[in-house]
Amino acid sequence: MSILIGLIALVGLVLQRKPFDEVVAGALRATIGVVILNIGVEIFTGGLASFQAIVSSAMGLEPPQATSTLSEFSAGAGSVVPLIIAGGFVVHLALVRIFPAARFVYLTGHLMYWMSVVIAASLVEAFGDVNRWVLAGVGSILIGCYWVLQPLWTAPLMRKVMGDEEVGLAHTDSLIAIASGYGARALRLGDPVTHDSEKVRLPKPVSFFKDINVSTATVIGVIMLIAVLFADSAVVEEQMAGMTVLPWVWAILQALRFAAGIAILLFGVRMFLSEIVPAFKGLSEKALPGTKPALDLPVVFTRAPTSVMIGFLASTLVFLVLMGLFAATGWFVLVPPMIMLFFGGGAGGVFGNAVAGWRGATFGGVLNGVVLAVGQAVGWSLYAGTAPELATLADADWYAVGWALIGIGSILAPLGDWAILVVAGVVLAATIAVLVVLGRRLPAEAVVRGGEASGSATGGVRAESGEPAAVTAPASSNQSSSSRPRTLEVLAVCGAGMGSSLILRTTAEKAFERMGIDVTMNHTDVGSARGERPDLVIAQQTYLEDLGEIAPVMVAVDNFVSVEHVEGRIHEALEQEGWR
Repeated sequence: MSILIGLIALVGLVLQRKPFDEVVAGALRATIGVVILNIGVEIFTGGLASFQAIVSSAMGLEPPQATSTLSEFSAGAGSVVPLIIAGGFVVHLALVRIFPAARFVYLTGHLMYWMSVVIAASLVEAFGDVNRWVLAGVGSILIGCYWVLQPLWTAPLMRKVMGDEEVGLAHTDSLIAIASGYGARALRLGDPVTHDSEKVRLPKPVSFFKDINVSTATVIGVIMLIAVLFADSAVVEEQMAGMTVLPWVWAILQALRFAAGIAILLFGVRMFLSEIVPAFKGLSEKALPGTKPALDLPVVFTRAPTSVMIGFLASTLVFLVLMGLFAATGWFVLVPPMIMLFFGGGAGGVFGNAVAGWRGATFGGVLNGVVLAVGQAVGWSLYAGTAPELATLADADWYAVGWALIGIGSILAPLGDWAILVVAGVVLAATIAVLVVLGRRLPAEAVVRGGEASGSATGGVRAESGEPAAVTAPASSNQSSSSRPRTLEVLAVCGAGMGSSLILRTTAEKAFERMGIDVTMNHTDVGSARGERPDLVIAQQTYLEDLGEIAPVMVAVDNFVSVEHVEGRIHEALEQEGWR
């Protein structure tokens, strides 16, 4: 799989006519990124096994069983995932090009990867040993249709959250988002103005939970320490595998190792996406001018940061309660997936708040906790023969799409080898039918798509108001102040360092190029950023507040995709520092 990802990155860079050295370096970085990802998966899998064994022993249960792991699946049938990603993006762009109603281009790279893994595993579980090329082709059609439809079914609520439709949502927690919004509305939980969660002040000490590495190590560590006290000593010794430390010290080390595995996994994903996503984004901008980008969840987090924390905390609390309940009833040993609890809880919080205030935000968080708990317990057995870890590190859409495919597979089993092709054909036909119906509802002027279309991915529109962003005329390169470094080291930051920071990085690169400023651009997560010392940091305000003064210039942005907006904010920040 690492070689395939490297080849895809190479082709993408070649198509963008990048210099030879950048093509070679980019392809190698993408390849190495997948190798790092696999190392992280192996560490995470080991930590997951130890956690389940110790907690199961403490509760007198049998740990969950499986005949395969994510690592084994990735080395076998799952090696087609890069082909599914590449083929799926072609299908996606084709549908967006043909049908005006398909107005969003899906650009959340890490979820493009993970959803492709989910679809590949689900097809194998549903249809058995499928031909490699059939699996890649069917998977490409399914994922391409999902990328087209998902931003559309969240669009009505996105307009309510964002105030416009300049960006769509591209995240596999979309079902949590719409269930939280429409559910809060149906239950009449509150008024979005009277009960606005942004009027609620949360204690400062809970803010550290926004760092996924810290929250994962903390929650897993506390649970492991308690479990070690009650687990059978023989089981603890077996899991310790001869380590000459006290059991409680080993428990803490396991929690740290578990968190480190996830951090390494995310670093690997971040590394190969930094080469592939810009290539996809460049191709989509050239082929589909006038379309709008669908972006990662953090694009909505600036709208209601308190709602994010309310949803996350409610989600985590409910999950931990259900973890104890499931263990007490002997059903399943749950593992807290802190990344999913944060992003899914945040999604439920923001979309629930948009409809019903803090009550809706709480409802959304509770809903996410319930879905993750029940989904993990049920999903583990469904993926036992492929990649059971997909039930642990999962979003709501993973469960919905994956389980639907597995269920359809059992229904169509009598059709034999034709069953998987029938699924692809039906999904493609249904997607086209939806796009045709939606297209008939569009105003006549929206059917014409071109560079003149308003609200394009590079339009100068402020996300918070819909007003044109203030843009200062860029200075020429000979205007640089002597106090400014000749080449600026710039860091784009977001929560996980993958989706929004990667898009922001590509937008900022264009902004600096227009300003005539030489830069070295990188992107990372908020936790890793604390150890960096760049010349300039660019991020949403909520993340800048967590970073302190790690750089002389800290630039807050609201719109990840508007070059004019980002350029204006950078110019203003450089002037304040006297670097213009």
